[in-house]
Amino acid sequence: MANYTFNETVQLNVHNISLTGDLIVPEGATGLVVFSHGSGSSRLSKRNRFVAEQLQEAGFATLLFDLLTPEEDQNPEARFDIPLITQRLVDAAYWIRENLLINELNLGLFGASTGAASALGAAAALGGDVIKAVVSRGGRPDLADEILPHVKAPTLLIVGGNDEPVLDMNQQAFDRLQCEKEMEIVTGATHLFEEPGTLGKVAELATNWFKKYL
Repeated sequence: MANYTFNETVQLNVHNISLTGDLIVPEGATGLVVFSHGSGSSRLSKRNRFVAEQLQEAGFATLLFDLLTPEEDQNPEARFDIPLITQRLVDAAYWIRENLLINELNLGLFGASTGAASALGAAAALGGDVIKAVVSRGGRPDLADEILPHVKAPTLLIVGGNDEPVLDMNQQAFDRLQCEKEMEIVTGATHLFEEPGTLGKVAELATNWFKKYL
């Protein structure tokens, strides 16, 4: 089990709003992974928290935060507002840079479903000097199609082998990425990686990618 120097709920105060997050920092952490969940989800996403726990065991700090305020989350359109969610991730990166506990950690982004588009958008906006790696789980990188050639961070796309529509979208996005990149297909997995062992495989692939680049 990892020993933690910090494990608390925090408030990210940006642009006159407050976003709730869960920040966990293992002892000796050298990297921090920020999560961007899919539409209709939150920082409490069981799948993302499972992956986060595996990353913590591997020595990575993690930040899962609500990308929208409670009021915004009542608006279905806001949940799919990729530019807004992208800006929230950029804001989170600046918030991290002002936090003395974590401001020297190498940053990575983990995006799930539609959250992958915002993760890639933030990586493109912040540049490779700030974002060192990106992982997408069952993502929709096609929603960030125009910015894909501008992503500099090494990017891993993880897709379920039985998630055929999203598999095609990821292949097209993969072809447009010009950074260091890999695409991993998890055999037998559908979009939510609910099949036994498939989410564990996602966590393993993500951990190895962040170990390599963070």
